[in-house]
Amino acid sequence: MGGSRRPRESDLRRAVSTTYYALFHALCQNCADAFIGTRNADRSRSAWRQAYRSPRHRLAKDRLGDQRVMKAFPKEIEDFGNTFVNAQTKRHAADYDPSFRVTRSEVLSDIVAAESAIRKLKAAKMKDRRALAAWITLGNRD
Repeated sequence: MGGSRRPRESDLRRAVSTTYYALFHALCQNCADAFIGTRNADRSRSAWRQAYRSPRHRLAKDRLGDQRVMKAFPKEIEDFGNTFVNAQTKRHAADYDPSFRVTRSEVLSDIVAAESAIRKLKAAKMKDRRALAAWITLGNRD
């Protein structure tokens, strides 16, 4: 997205999609690290991969968009959730809505927001990251 030439619409749409997937993969890594352990832990590689693959796109969006629950999390995790939901909504529009338009400055702003949200998630306390992983992946019985 650098340089002086105007980016093509397809490049901007791809950047919107990539921004969302950066957030999704950060969520997946959080789940795997929280449940199985980080790289330096004594962990099963296949179990870590299984935990990494446990988040589902729609359920993650629904859970992260549930403000009643998300308000109970620390601000950095709540902010990650809001950024994730917004990014997924934009990704769907970029990928499936032929009338969707986005500017270079909007995409750059979204990238900065995603990078910040990922940093905040990684800096959150592990007990809160574990709670997020459980909320995103495990069934909820009331």
